Amino acid sequence: MSTDAPNHEVSDAGDAVLTSFDGGVGRLTLNNPRRKNAITLEMAAAIERFCDEVDADETIGAVVVDAAGSYFCSGADTRILAGASADPAAPESVKQLSAVYAAFVRVGSLPVPTIGVVVGGAVGAGLNLALAVDLLVTTPDAVLDSGFLARGIHPGGGHLTLLNRVVGRANTIALAACGQSLTGDEAVVRGLAYTAAPAEEIPAIVDGLTGPAARDPELTRKVMSSVRLELGPPAVTWDSAIEIERGTQMWSMARKGQNWSSRGPGRS
Repeated sequence: MSTDAPNHEVSDAGDAVLTSFDGGVGRLTLNNPRRKNAITLEMAAAIERFCDEVDADETIGAVVVDAAGSYFCSGADTRILAGASADPAAPESVKQLSAVYAAFVRVGSLPVPTIGVVVGGAVGAGLNLALAVDLLVTTPDAVLDSGFLARGIHPGGGHLTLLNRVVGRANTIALAACGQSLTGDEAVVRGLAYTAAPAEEIPAIVDGLTGPAARDPELTRKVMSSVRLELGPPAVTWDSAIEIERGTQMWSMARKGQNWSSRGPGRS
């Protein structure tokens, strides 16, 4: 299978979500900066369409999720929250909130590694989106805030589980029930973020993460399939992990052997 990905743009400057595919890397950019990239229903639908494209295009080996402007995401659109607060039991209220959360689940289950870039901050459902990616890169002074408590509402979208799997029980309680927040630097220390760096250094860090994954998307997707199976949630036992990895590792060895044979003796 060729690992050369086609370069094609599927974005429009007027869209609240911009998407592109280039060199084996898909990029999803929230583009609603005047409202701190609050997620609307239209944006949630666009995120799902982007995920559909990544699922279908096996030349894509990595995905970047970032945002235009100086703030990553302030959560769900306030009009959605207002409607839900006015009549939380109404089917339409449940449907709208579920659509936002479903988009984040799609990001979290993509078959390739996802790298999120948080500048400024992420709060509420915006933090859910940041938690949905596999690796989070942030600026040192960005603020990551559960935010639900301050709004007088219970966390949603699996927020507690998403927090617990990266920062543990105590930090989850501190953030979600005690109203604490983390800077980008603190998020790295607590395990929520992969690294924190000045904004001008982040593109090189992202390229360093996506480049190797994008060069061999077939192998990358198989590795990520094993990651999802083994690490969960829920995680599996060590014995089960060995069995999950065995078949795919043997496939990769056979593929490597075929590549060696095709090169012939004396070639590297």
